[in-house]
Amino acid sequence: MKEDRITPLKDLLDSVRNIKGFPKAKDEDILALSAPPHYTACPNPYINDFIQKYGRPYDEEKDTYHRKPYVGDVSEGKNDPVYNAHSYHTKVPYKAIMKYIKHYTDEGDIVFDGFCGTGMTGVAAQMLNRKAILSDLSPVATFIAYNYNTKVDVEKFKKQAEQILEEVEKECGWMYETSPGKEAFEIFRKHAENRAVLPKKGKINYTVWSDVFICPFCHEEHIFWKAAVDKENGKVLKEYHCPECNALIRKTDCKRAQISFFDKAIGKEVTQAKQVPVLINYTYGKKRFEKTPDADDLALIEKIEKSDIPYWFPTNPIQKGDKTGEPLRIGITHVHHFYTKRNLWVLACVYNKLSGPLSRVWFTSALIRTTKMYKFTIDRKM
Repeated sequence: MKEDRITPLKDLLDSVRNIKGFPKAKDEDILALSAPPHYTACPNPYINDFIQKYGRPYDEEKDTYHRKPYVGDVSEGKNDPVYNAHSYHTKVPYKAIMKYIKHYTDEGDIVFDGFCGTGMTGVAAQMLNRKAILSDLSPVATFIAYNYNTKVDVEKFKKQAEQILEEVEKECGWMYETSPGKEAFEIFRKHAENRAVLPKKGKINYTVWSDVFICPFCHEEHIFWKAAVDKENGKVLKEYHCPECNALIRKTDCKRAQISFFDKAIGKEVTQAKQVPVLINYTYGKKRFEKTPDADDLALIEKIEKSDIPYWFPTNPIQKGDKTGEPLRIGITHVHHFYTKRNLWVLACVYNKLSGPLSRVWFTSALIRTTKMYKFTIDRKM
């Protein structure tokens, strides 16, 4: 495949347009996402050239290929930097795949994965000096797979990422400032020669939000975190006493409290399950501390809620499907509802500064950890 003489992808789209799985998208969007010839956001018209260049024709008379069925332990842990670089729901550790590829193929062979997900088969193949053809109907999957399997200038990427983070910190850092709690202040006060050297603010690492429920007996609201979380023993109680009437209840006995507000992003009023901040984990100096949100923290959240985000962010409606029933039931009707206003603002700011597919896959890799879906457990294992 002579890559310096390839036919432009825009001239080849019609040759693959009728293939089942061709995306329902504008041609310009397909072309913008693609990086031909190795990656196209549609059926790849360059595959035959790739196979002709790297493949070996099968000769039934001369072929001596034979492998016994692979028997061995393929279990692999998921605590690997490559595996954790980007989340995906059907992801398999590439080290497990390597064992099969090594057993069934030779160096230089082409490995095909028609349901590639995030491209771990491609990573495994490259580790063993094989070529790979990866395909998937999901545009998100192929986008991640492409970035996983494309060579990058690490230093250039690091420089770009650090510059973006510095700019975002300068612009949005105020949204994550908090006054130190008594424990943090006392520790640093003992080690400081005078109060002037103490930092004025700590930096919020994350905020825990709790659901608010309505007691079925007294019909008063109560914060689930305060009523049902046993902090000393690190567990959530299945049964707990209502803080208002002392009745013994379960979460399933209660209705969710709701809150209504006008969402300027979509121009309509929405009603959602009520949640309130109950815990702030923050860094003060070089140590981490925890505190209950104080009046200043609540005022900061209110200020952010009343402000307009100065950048574009997606507001697509959530479609009804097998996995969207719960979000829709609690009022998560559009994609931006998955984020707190503070996190949505910062993500929009970061996205505005991105350029190139690698920086965008870096961005999308962080999205799951910034949504309301990223649950906090009382034993701190997140």
